[in-house]
Amino acid sequence: MVIMEIEVQKCGVKFDPPAIMIVYSDNGSKKHRQRTMPLRDFTKDSNTEKATDDLIAHPRHGKYVTKIPKVQLMRLITIIRDKLNGMSLEASLARNDALDKIDPEENLNTVDEETLKRKKAAMERTFEKHQVKPNDPNFKYDVDVEFDEQDVIESGWDSGEDGSDLEF
Repeated sequence: MVIMEIEVQKCGVKFDPPAIMIVYSDNGSKKHRQRTMPLRDFTKDSNTEKATDDLIAHPRHGKYVTKIPKVQLMRLITIIRDKLNGMSLEASLARNDALDKIDPEENLNTVDEETLKRKKAAMERTFEKHQVKPNDPNFKYDVDVEFDEQDVIESGWDSGEDGSDLEF
């Protein structure tokens, strides 16, 4: 039995009926194939994360969509849901771009669950992109960093009442 290894070239959406479409090549061949994966029972009120998880767990489609980052798949499904809710494609793309950006001044305690998950996923991607692992060429073990005293903000929680550090 030959194990099929696929490489996703492009992915997109189909609105009627709702579906995720991918263009891929298999086993290093130059021949491109297209696959349409319908989102069964998907409505304007459907949960995008559940639809994403269902698509990933699907016995026939799972091996294709696991090659797409989950965040990107959620974004595509959100665009489909926005379109079903009557939003234009341009407005949906702008809304999704805003969901994928991190604003340090934004209070994430006041946002809905879906927005919070998308913001957390964006933070995770940023963290992984900047993370330096032990096998990276510019990895340094036990880095000491000196901070200017003028940049230190006193919080009061980590010092004694007289301003000195607490003793344990």
